[in-house]
Amino acid sequence: MHPGKIIPFADAPGVFAQLRAAGKTLVQCHGTFDLVHPGHIYHLEEAKELGDVLVVTVTAEKFVNKGPGRPYFNDPVRARSLAALACVDYVVLVPHPAAVEAIAAVRPHIYCKGREYENPASDVTGNIRDDVAAVEKHGGQVRYIGSVVFSSTKLLNRHFDLVPAAIKDFCQRLAQEFPPEKFRAAVEDFSKLRVLVVGDIIFDRYSYVKVQGLTSKNRIISGRYLDEETQAGGSLAVYRHIRNFTSKVKLIGLAGTEAGTGETLREFLPPENDLVLREEAFTTIIKQRVCEPPGEGKEVSKLFAVNYIDGEPPERVIQERVLRTLEKHLPECDLVVVADFGHGLMAEEARRLVEAKAPFFALNCQTNSNNHGFNIINQQYRRADCFSLDEQELLLAVARRHISHPQEMENLRARFGAAYAWLTRGAVETIGLREGSPPCSLMPLEARIVDTVGAGDAFFSVAALAAKCGLPNALATFLGQLAGAQAVRIVGNTEPISKSVLLKSGMSLLNY
Repeated sequence: MHPGKIIPFADAPGVFAQLRAAGKTLVQCHGTFDLVHPGHIYHLEEAKELGDVLVVTVTAEKFVNKGPGRPYFNDPVRARSLAALACVDYVVLVPHPAAVEAIAAVRPHIYCKGREYENPASDVTGNIRDDVAAVEKHGGQVRYIGSVVFSSTKLLNRHFDLVPAAIKDFCQRLAQEFPPEKFRAAVEDFSKLRVLVVGDIIFDRYSYVKVQGLTSKNRIISGRYLDEETQAGGSLAVYRHIRNFTSKVKLIGLAGTEAGTGETLREFLPPENDLVLREEAFTTIIKQRVCEPPGEGKEVSKLFAVNYIDGEPPERVIQERVLRTLEKHLPECDLVVVADFGHGLMAEEARRLVEAKAPFFALNCQTNSNNHGFNIINQQYRRADCFSLDEQELLLAVARRHISHPQEMENLRARFGAAYAWLTRGAVETIGLREGSPPCSLMPLEARIVDTVGAGDAFFSVAALAAKCGLPNALATFLGQLAGAQAVRIVGNTEPISKSVLLKSGMSLLNY
C-alpha cells in the first residue's frame, strides 16, 4: 500500500503549496491512466527527471468520456497502480472531466503532455489549449515528452472485454474502413452543412419532489416539493444537438407570448438562428414531469406528467405564417430536419411544402400520449430522404403486432423513397437501413441509464447529418448510437450532445 502518496483533491492545494514554499520543483502529468503500460512508465520517468516532485492527477471514473466500458479499472485500482511506481510521488483523483481544475490545484512548474499533443489540432476535445493557458496562468511551462508510445485504448480494445462481443465485432469491422482519424474527419464534415430544423417547440419541466408516502384519506402519493428546472425539448433540443456540429443551423417553430417565454427562448436560441413565430393565440407547449431527484448513477424515477397544450390545431392565420416562413427559408439550406411531435405545427400544407421543396428531408414523426394513433408516419407523410422510428411507431404504421422488423422497415423505406431508415428498439438494438446496402444492427452502446427522455431525438439529430453526408449505413447508425449513449446519461434535455465527447468515444471504440 502507498497511503501517503494518494491524497484527496481537496487537500492538494495545501500540500503542493508547502512543497513549492520549500523550493521543490513540481512536475505534473494528467490523464485517465486506465491501463498502466510501458509507454506510461517511460513518460512518467522522463517527467520525473525534469523536477523534484512528480504529481500524477487522474480523472475520476465518473468524468471519463472514452465511451462504454471505460474506464475499465476503477478509481482505487488506477490510483494504487500509479502510486506503486517509484518515480511517482503523489497521486490525486480529480472530480472534473478536464485538467484545468487539476492544474489549479497543483500549480506545477512543469506540466507534461505526450508528443502527440504538440499539435493542438490533434486533440478532439480542444482541452489542450485550456491546459496550456491554465499552466501559464500559474507561472508554469508545458513540456511535450515521450520516447515510447503505446495506446491504452488500443490495448484494452484488443485484449479486454470492454463491451459485449456483438458491439466489439461491429466496431472492429467499422474500424477497417473508418479508423479513428478518418472517423473524426467524417464528423468534422458536418460543419459544412446548412441546416433548417422545423418542429414543435417543447419546454420540458422537471419538478422534483421527495416522496413522503401515501395520504391517509385518499391513498394518493404525497410529496414535498424540492426544486424545478425547465429544459429545451422537442425541436429546440434537436436544434441544440445539431448546433454542436454545425453553426449554420436555424429553427422554425411556434411559441406563445406568455410571461417568461421569450426570455427562456433567448437562453437557448441566439437571434441569428431564431425563426420561431411568437403567437398570442398559441399556448407554449410545456411537458411537466413530477419525479424524484436522480440518485448517483441511477435512472430518474418519474411519478406522473402534466401537459400544457392547446386542444385544437393552431388557427388558420398562424398556419399561413408558418407556410410563409418555410417558403422563405427552405431554399437557403442543404438539409431540412423535421421533428414532428404532432402538436399542430406540421399541418397538411406544411408537410406537403417540405416534401416538395426540401433539398434533403430528414423526418422524425413521433407518437406520444397526446397524439397516440393520430400522428402515424405513413398516414401523415408521403416521402422523406431519411427517417427514424421507435418500435411503437413502427407497429402503429404497419397496424400489426407481430412483425419482421427489418422487413417492415424496408417496406417503409421503399414506400418513402428514402435513402436511409432507422428503427430504435430501446435496450434491444437499432436497425439501420440504406438503399442498396445490407441492413445493420447495433446494440445500445450505454447500459447505465439515467433518463431515456430525449435519447431518440439525439440519435435522429446526428444520424440525419450523417445521412445528408452520404456516410455508409454502419457508420451513420454508429454515430446515432453514440449520440443516444450520451443522451441516456443526461437528465432529460438539460444539455445537448457534446461533439467532443462523441468524437472521443467513437475514436476510442474504433481504435484497434
